[in-house]
Amino acid sequence: MQTFSTAQLVGVGLTATLSSTFALAAPTVTSEQVITHYADLAHAVYQDSRITAQALQNQVEAFVANPSAMALEETKQAWLKARVHYQQSEVFRFGNAIVDDWEGQLNAWPLDEGLIDYVDADYHFEMGNGGATANIIANQQLQVGGDVIDVSTITPELIASLNEIGGSEANVASGYHAIEFLLWGQDLNGTNAGAGNRAYTDFVVGESCTNGACDRRSDYLTAVTQLLVDDLKWMEAQWSPNQSSNYRSELLAESTDEGLRKMLFGMGSLSLGELAGERMKVALEANSTEDEHDCFSDNTHNSHYYNEQGIYNVYTGLYIRQDGSLLSGPSLHDLVTQNDKQQAQQIQSQFDNTRSEVRQLVFAAEQGQHFDQLIASQNQSGNEIVNSAIIALVQQTAAIEQVASIVGVDNLSPDTADHDF
Repeated sequence: MQTFSTAQLVGVGLTATLSSTFALAAPTVTSEQVITHYADLAHAVYQDSRITAQALQNQVEAFVANPSAMALEETKQAWLKARVHYQQSEVFRFGNAIVDDWEGQLNAWPLDEGLIDYVDADYHFEMGNGGATANIIANQQLQVGGDVIDVSTITPELIASLNEIGGSEANVASGYHAIEFLLWGQDLNGTNAGAGNRAYTDFVVGESCTNGACDRRSDYLTAVTQLLVDDLKWMEAQWSPNQSSNYRSELLAESTDEGLRKMLFGMGSLSLGELAGERMKVALEANSTEDEHDCFSDNTHNSHYYNEQGIYNVYTGLYIRQDGSLLSGPSLHDLVTQNDKQQAQQIQSQFDNTRSEVRQLVFAAEQGQHFDQLIASQNQSGNEIVNSAIIALVQQTAAIEQVASIVGVDNLSPDTADHDF
């Protein structure tokens, strides 16, 4: 079994692996095999997301049992590792309604964090949102509009029920970003350097507690992490080859045309409307840190990169797992190669270029300029880095539409999320 480091996942190592794997690829594959391997990829990614979320849960349990600055840092690192694999799962979202319907409880953003905990006096939130300053942690009951809700006992079920309370999508109580906020706190640096800086003493029960309700803050962190793990277990089971009557079985029972369409629509919609549009263009044009994805931790560069990696995984049929092993199988690239080797090389080159351009966000962060700094109105060179990534994603979407035409999927029309490019 081949194993690879995380660095190889984002560097030249995977490119070399791709070249050798393609050279050894089977001479012919069928659409049925490609769709089956797509389901295998989804199962592996959600399984890895669950495994890394459970590792995060273990760190959370250790931290709340014995809070310290070191334990908080270890828990943050576990959160960052968990994001690597979950972000690669979003390519399955747009083509598969079961994933899109479920995704909000795990990854909804931006959120009005005042729903969950204390916030700065200058906190900006969605106008008209009655839950934006509800502060679940500090209160035994909430009143949002005409609803009075008992929140005296914080459980996973309670947290799930509070999502979009009062009808506002900004009222996000659960998921990776709720956990991120609890670990980092608000990022009050705007477009200057620095992420959130929550003190570990926010979780110390007793006289050393800072900002009040430390016991409830610990309860919330524990419960919201449990909810995350439970949700990932459910989705992992939906793609399992060892269960009947799940989503995987429904997908494989559909026509190959429909299966290929779901693959390509998911890739194109994440590439265009979501990643190029909602996650980059909106933030860049408004120079808005409020529209930054992993805004509390300043991890946005990695979230964007691993979204792109997920698209790349589906096209190539390759995925490096959390244990370092390589999952490979029949791919869209194989189908395109069987039809036209020259076009296959051109399309692969476009995917490689796009991954490289989005990778520039990671390089910039490694040099000390994170995404919230790149989008600052006065940062022309930073703006150009983000804009180059957007252009490359648009070009990649055109390549995805070309793939669709080659494999016989007509009128793909990836979701633009109402953005013009």
